[in-house]
Formats: sequence, structure tokens, C-alpha cells
Amino acid sequence: MRGSASGASARAVERSSAGLADSEEDPRGAEPAAVEPWPRGISRQATMRISDVLAALQIEFPAVTNSKLRFLEEQGLVLPVRTPAGYRQYSPADIERLRYVLRQQRDRYVPLKVIGEQLAALDSGVEDEPAARAQLATQDGVRQTSTSGARLTAAALAREAGVGVDVVADLVAGGVLRATASGHFDPWARDVVQLAVALGEHGIDSRHLRVFRAAADRQADLVEQIVAPWRGRNAPSSRARAGTLAAEVGELCTQLHTALVRGAVSELAP
Repeated sequence: MRGSASGASARAVERSSAGLADSEEDPRGAEPAAVEPWPRGISRQATMRISDVLAALQIEFPAVTNSKLRFLEEQGLVLPVRTPAGYRQYSPADIERLRYVLRQQRDRYVPLKVIGEQLAALDSGVEDEPAARAQLATQDGVRQTSTSGARLTAAALAREAGVGVDVVADLVAGGVLRATASGHFDPWARDVVQLAVALGEHGIDSRHLRVFRAAADRQADLVEQIVAPWRGRNAPSSRARAGTLAAEVGELCTQLHTALVRGAVSELAP
């Protein structure tokens, strides 16, 4: 018995000299458990080609292209597997990451750098978010708000906005709304009509709204100057970067305009 006690004591001293507590296991040779990258619980078996990925995303992002996916890969936001022949292969988890990135860009105009930081937080387990289901979208990738999901005629726009066709015609005549060459309107024109009607209840008609149209045009010109160097390049990823940059800068212009108006209006309150 004394021999056994001595042996146990020797082992305890040996463990103590190695800097280990009695309740710990010797970590030599053991690697720390890795946190599964986000999204967790979704297959990472890369078997899908880029055409399969585009088909999977098309229900919500019809405007996404090969060049857009390559651009997001260049930014390190998704890392498909490369076959020996150099072809990209994606997993279901890759598709969910792409869906997250595209939604953050489309719905919230979040810069890619910030999206990368968000994904890093999700990967580390600091934050978590369930993978969302796909949503129906319009042809240009905007969330569908109209029943048609496409460009609208004046009559359809008036019907969806709940106004008469004469209201739409008045906004067009006042230069607030602009139709395409075919006489159709983009889906977000409904928001313009509804906001114009709400302002009309306060005595603000289409003549007053021209200043909003002029301001929007000037801001769009500024954005165009910023993205022009990228639009002029032939690389598909450059065109994708131009679209991303235009959305980000355009949203920043919108936020600045909102902040300025709020600040100016606050001075009018008693």
C-alpha cells in the first residue's frame, strides 16, 4: 500500500512540475476543438457547380451572375472548392453564406467590409443567426413588393398604390416619376406615389416635389462619377464591383440626406 501511495505521490509531483492541475487532462497532443463555421448544421460537401448555385439563388436574386459570385469570392466572403481542373464547386453551406451576403447588400446596403466582419463573428460563434428561407424577388433582384413582380404600367401602378391614374399622370407631368421607353415603371415607383400622396395631404403637390427629383438626380450623378472607373473595365468582376459600390454610396447619400433634413426640421420644433 505504501508503494502505491508513493507512486501516486510521484505522479502528482510529476504533474505539478508540468504545471497541470489534478483535475486537468494532459493536453499534449490534443488540439483545441474547432468551431464549425457559419451556417452550422448544413452540409459542406461541395458538389454543386456555379450554374447550380445560380439556379438555387434565382428565386430571390434573379440578377445575380457568374461575375458577381466571382467578385464575392475575390473578397473572401465565400470560398468554393476548386477541382483539379480548376472548376469551382459549392456546398449548401456556401449557398447560405451567399444568400446572407446578397441580402445584407440588397436589404440594408451594408458595405462588403462590414459583411465580412459580420460573417467572421458568426464563424467564431460570438453571434449566431439561423439560415433564412429564400424569398421571391423581382427580376432586378429587389424584394418583390408588387403582385406582378415586374415593371408596371401606369394603370397597374395606380392600382397597387391605391390611387387614380390621374395621380400617376400628374407625377409624371411634374417630372417626379419617369417611365421607361416602353411606358412602364419600376416596382419602387409605388413607394414614390404613396409618399407623394401622403405629402399631398399637407398641401405639397407635384410642383414642390420637383426639388426632390432634382436632388436625387444630382446624387445619382455623383454616384455615377464614383463608379465610372469600375464600369469602364471589361472584367466581369469589375462590373459587379461597380454595382455593389453604387448601392453602397447611394445608400450613404440617402442616409446623409435624411440626417440633414431631420436636423433642419428639429430646429423648427418648439
